[in-house]
Amino acid sequence: MAGGGQAAVSLLTNIARAAFSLGAGLTLINTSMYNVDGGERAVLFDRFRGVLDETISEGTHFLIPILQKPIIFDIRTRPATFTSSTGTKDLQMVNLGLRVLSRPDVDRLPTIYKTLGTDYDEKVLPSIGNEVLKAVVAHFNADQLLTERPHVSALVRESLVKRAADFNIILDDVAITHLSYGIEFSKAVEQKQVAQQEAERSKFVVAKAEQERRAAVIRAEGESEAARLISEATAKAGDGLIQLRQIEASKEIAGTVSKNPNVVYVPSSNNMLLGMNPSLPGR
Repeated sequence: MAGGGQAAVSLLTNIARAAFSLGAGLTLINTSMYNVDGGERAVLFDRFRGVLDETISEGTHFLIPILQKPIIFDIRTRPATFTSSTGTKDLQMVNLGLRVLSRPDVDRLPTIYKTLGTDYDEKVLPSIGNEVLKAVVAHFNADQLLTERPHVSALVRESLVKRAADFNIILDDVAITHLSYGIEFSKAVEQKQVAQQEAERSKFVVAKAEQERRAAVIRAEGESEAARLISEATAKAGDGLIQLRQIEASKEIAGTVSKNPNVVYVPSSNNMLLGMNPSLPGR
């Protein structure tokens, strides 16, 4: 019985050892492997050789436990926004907002990790963004930033792409999203607009007065010409024209009087006899 008990203990011991060995083996295998997901890349840090120069692509890879450690990078395009307050060529303060879409240069990930770390974009983009904005805006007057905004944006993009490349960062897009001026310049612009409106209003008033003056001159010339023509016609026709005007006036008076039922008129050879109708009521 004692021999049987020792055999059972020995069997259990062997099973425990096998389980421990299996567990240790699985742990060793697990720590010897790492995964790089889609949209990611990795670099290896070796305790003896430092950061290895190879960029590791997607998939499952092996490493030496304890001696090596993977550093995972997200290589997808990421947005970043920041603002800058700077002076223009005519010494006006302007506030600019900039948005960039950036990603790391995959082939240069080991260098990026050595020099900047995994938060490379937070360290570099705000700094070079402010630098480029100040340099570009200093070449333009305040009003030119509005009238030539596409040109300003193109210059900012070109300069910022070059500066980011010095840090192994690729910029997919750069855009100015916000532009505002200081209070003093805004008031100056408002006053200028008011002055321009007043000037336009004054031009309109002057033009209107000139048109009215020309119309008055034309009317006066017309009346003068009419008087001259009447004078010439009177001189040529003598008393005949005057008599014609009298007849026309008499006809107009007769037409007006005929509309009044209380008045009767009897034409004669020389004039019209007017009187009240005695047969009408009210006499």
